[in-house]
Amino acid sequence: MILNVLKIFGLSSLAFFIGIFLTPLFTHYLYKYEMWRKEKKEYALDGSRLEVYRNLNKDDAKKVPRVGGILIWFVVFSVAIIFWILAAVFPGEFTQKINFLSRSQTWLPLFILMAASFVGLADDLTQIYGSGKFISGGMRLSRRLLLIGLISLGGAYWFYFKLGMDSVFIPFLGEVFIGWLLMPLFILVMLAAFSGGVIDGLDGLSGGVLASAFGAYAGIAYAQNQIDLAAFCGVIIGALLAFLWFNIPPARFYMGETGIMGMTAVLTAVAFLTDAVLVLPIIALPLVLASGSVIIQVLSKKLRNGKKVFLVAPLHHHFEAKGWPPYKVTMRFWVIGVIFAVIGMVIALMGR
Repeated sequence: MILNVLKIFGLSSLAFFIGIFLTPLFTHYLYKYEMWRKEKKEYALDGSRLEVYRNLNKDDAKKVPRVGGILIWFVVFSVAIIFWILAAVFPGEFTQKINFLSRSQTWLPLFILMAASFVGLADDLTQIYGSGKFISGGMRLSRRLLLIGLISLGGAYWFYFKLGMDSVFIPFLGEVFIGWLLMPLFILVMLAAFSGGVIDGLDGLSGGVLASAFGAYAGIAYAQNQIDLAAFCGVIIGALLAFLWFNIPPARFYMGETGIMGMTAVLTAVAFLTDAVLVLPIIALPLVLASGSVIIQVLSKKLRNGKKVFLVAPLHHHFEAKGWPPYKVTMRFWVIGVIFAVIGMVIALMGR
C-alpha cells in the first residue's frame, strides 16, 4: 500500500517538477517562433458578432503563445516512457512497481492522449499560420469531429474487442449489459467531452477544472486497485499543475487545442476504464455547463428568431459580460469543479 501511494503521489510530484523545469526553455521557443494567433477573433462560439464579445476578448491580439498544452502531454509521455525503459533495462521489484504502463490500464489512454493532442496541435498550427475569423480559425469543425471520431472509434474497438467490456455500471443499481452498444456510447461520450473543450477561454480556467476531474478519477481508480491508472491520472495532474503555475493570470501561454483535445479525449478513456462513465457529467460539470450553454444559445437563436438566453456563450463569458472579473469567474468555476468532482467520486464509490 505504501508503494502504491508513493507511486501515485511521487510520480505526480515528479511530473510537476519536470514541467516547471522545462517551461522556461519551452516558452523561449514559443515566443521565438511567435506561436500565437495572428488574427483577432471577431465571433463568439454561438456565431454572434457582438461588440460585447469583442470587448471581452480585446486582449486576443496580445502576443501570447497558444500551444501550451504541449507541455502537458509531453511531460506525461516522457514520464511514462522513462519508467517503462527503466523497468526494461533494470528489471527489479522497484522499477517494475513504479512503471505504470500496462496493457489493461494505461496503453489505451496514453495512445488516445497522444493521438488527440496531435490532432489539436495541427489545429493550433492552422490557427497560428492560417486564417479565418469564425470562432477561432483553424480546421473546420467537421474535420475536427471526423478526426476525433476516428480516434474514438479506435478506442471503442479496443474496449469492446481487446478488453472485452460490454456493460456500464449504474450507481446503486449495478452493471447493465449493453453489448456492442458500448462502442457507439464511447464515441458519443468522447465527442461530448470534446465539445466541453470550449471551457478553455480564460486564463487558468481549464487547467484547474481538469485537474479536479482527473483527481476524482485517480481516487476511483485507486479504490478499484487500478494503481497504474491512478498513477497515470496523477502524472496528468502533476503536468496540469505545472501548466497552471504559468497559466494563472497573466498567462504566459494558453493551453490551445493540443491541450484541451488531448485532455478531454483521455478523460473519456479514463471514465470508461474505471467503469464510472455515468458520473462523468457530474465530475466534469463545468465542461457540461460550458458546452450546454453554447448549445442552448444556438438553439435559442434559431428557434426564437435570434433571441438569446445568455449575453455571450459559453457560460464563463456570460458572467464576464455581466461584470464579473475574469479571475472571479475562474476561481468560482474551480470551486464548482472541486465540489462536483468529489460528489461524483463519492457516488461512483458508494454506488457499488
